[in-house]
Amino acid sequence: MTERGAKEVLISAVAGDGTIIETIYRPQTAETAFVIAREGKIEVVPDYRIENVVVVPVRPGNNLIKHRALVLPSEPVDYGDCPQLIAEIEQYVRRYVFLSDEALSLCAVYILLSWLYDAFNELPYLRFRGDYGTGKTRALLVIGSLCYKAFFASGASTVSPIFHTLDTFKGTLVFDEADFRFTDEKAELVKILNNGNVKGFPVLRTQVTPKKEFDPRAFSIFGPKIVGMRSSYQDRALESRFLTIEMAPGRATGIPINLPNIQDEEALKLRNKLLMYRLRTRCSIKLDAALADDSLEPRLNQILLPLLSVAPSQVLRDAISNIARGFQAGIIEERSSSTEGQLLAALVEILADPDRNPSVADLTNSFAVEHGKDYDRPIANRWVSGILRRLGLALYKSNGIVVLVPGQEEKIAALCRRYGIGKPKPRDEKNQGAREIGTN
Repeated sequence: MTERGAKEVLISAVAGDGTIIETIYRPQTAETAFVIAREGKIEVVPDYRIENVVVVPVRPGNNLIKHRALVLPSEPVDYGDCPQLIAEIEQYVRRYVFLSDEALSLCAVYILLSWLYDAFNELPYLRFRGDYGTGKTRALLVIGSLCYKAFFASGASTVSPIFHTLDTFKGTLVFDEADFRFTDEKAELVKILNNGNVKGFPVLRTQVTPKKEFDPRAFSIFGPKIVGMRSSYQDRALESRFLTIEMAPGRATGIPINLPNIQDEEALKLRNKLLMYRLRTRCSIKLDAALADDSLEPRLNQILLPLLSVAPSQVLRDAISNIARGFQAGIIEERSSSTEGQLLAALVEILADPDRNPSVADLTNSFAVEHGKDYDRPIANRWVSGILRRLGLALYKSNGIVVLVPGQEEKIAALCRRYGIGKPKPRDEKNQGAREIGTN
């Protein structure tokens, strides 16, 4: 073999023949090595040959490893079976973080998912939300310490090292104080959350070479992410990527105020068992589309299926599904109170009354009477028409009047389901012609 300095650095890989390569770090001797799982055998080696290339693990003096900003296992350790591993994870988390039973189940399964994430194409994010002093940071430290190649950062971090670390190590981003506002750099960090839950969507960034030339580069940022926040993002699409655990104020009896040193040791022991879990499970795990819940929205099903596919029992799947249903109920309630939801409710009320003329003017007047005081702008027909178009309802001009295109009952009913609004009742046959909505 060639000298170590001439070899290529590798963090981890899953080869086409099923060989799994993982980097470990031994804190007692400050050494890194590879764990190789191939054809049912597991061995620890200082380097490894892949075809004509010799690869070596990252240096043990790597700054991220040295300062524990990145945590790795130290050796593969047998864990018994998956239910036993889940029970150990839950016991560990319960010692240091106060969570409901369902939230604890979600966290335990998310930890498992982080060790198998590269077997899936879409992932959810896990979020702990609450005011300061509610245990968000504690939860990030305790749960993040068990995740696959966990990388710890905060809102005070700059953009470049986060992109480089995610691209290089391809692990779990554990991000505290993720409430970003107003600055361009924070907007760059939000791109990690916008693009990082779907495989195949790298972020393109331009680097300057030593010759002062601009060199565009794609950064892979796909992977699990656990964040702590005080509030929510205004972008609803970004919000839909999160499974959120609300952190309540107060401290449960028995939860230590400060993390003891033994927590690090406990986390390392569990990471070692989780490494063995990955080595045994990674090449056999698959997305189980049959676990989709027809009562949930497509996006929610999309991010839930990897979790449900990893969960080893129906009890855990039920706990995750219950959280998801509560999450969906909150989304629908928020939608119903939005401008679009309020206007849709007013439209449904008009369509349900055969004695009312369903014109945009009538709709505008109804909306203004009910909600006008909540807006710092005049409620005008043109504004209402714009919202109807934004809802996907087609309008056209007939005899100088802008009307709703007939035959959109199914679309309106679908919007009602999405916004949690009672769908319109059929009008009397003699009033069918009045279903067009006109603007004077």
